[in-house]
Amino acid sequence: MDTAAIRVPSELDPVAHVEPMALPAPGDPPRLWLVDAARHAAFAARLASGVLDPRELRRAAAFRADADRDCYRAAHVGLRLLLGAHLGTAPGGITLVQEDCPSCGGPHGRPAVEGGGVHFSLSHSGSFALLAFAATPVGVDVETVPSPDAVADVAAVMHPVEIAELGALEPPDRPAAFARAWVRKEAYLKGLGIGLGREPSLDYVGTGVAPAAGPAGWSLADVAVGENRAAAVAVAAPN
Repeated sequence: MDTAAIRVPSELDPVAHVEPMALPAPGDPPRLWLVDAARHAAFAARLASGVLDPRELRRAAAFRADADRDCYRAAHVGLRLLLGAHLGTAPGGITLVQEDCPSCGGPHGRPAVEGGGVHFSLSHSGSFALLAFAATPVGVDVETVPSPDAVADVAAVMHPVEIAELGALEPPDRPAAFARAWVRKEAYLKGLGIGLGREPSLDYVGTGVAPAAGPAGWSLADVAVGENRAAAVAVAAPN
């Protein structure tokens, strides 16, 4: 991945026809898409029964809040439309699987397409979902900037250098800095397929306006997703 510090996602309009796409090539920047669930909730609901698999439909139905259900459904309909465009396959005909966890070997690692072809990652916050596609393992995360009290409660789990960086900031500046570091860290851990099964304190990604160099073999970049949210993408280097 090139070293651009900030990436701008394309906004997916699932109502429009999603054109076929060539598969990403090794070393290409990840392809990023933003889904506005509030805008496309009704359309995604109409498509869901013919696009999502039974497990996804059960998970969507389990949400108590309509907004959470709408976001999950729009994100996963968008994911399948884009996977179908990359793979030349009907969105409803794609089988999604869970890879083995690289830490414990359990079946809760990265989500993947059965048979491979493209790596992907999905994250959502509020009414927005962020999706990433790449030729190598990729992780993406989007979060709402937390309150100062929330930062004070959880900052101690960060890398020691990040804790020091946050402590050196004026209190009003800490939530945004914490959010930048947190989404970078989550994106990397999701790319690994471990998630928070790996201690957040182990990896330094930086709290500044540009990511740190990142863990060996991975590239990090922030993603522009508007005010009061932070997002990042991590992608593995080609072998």
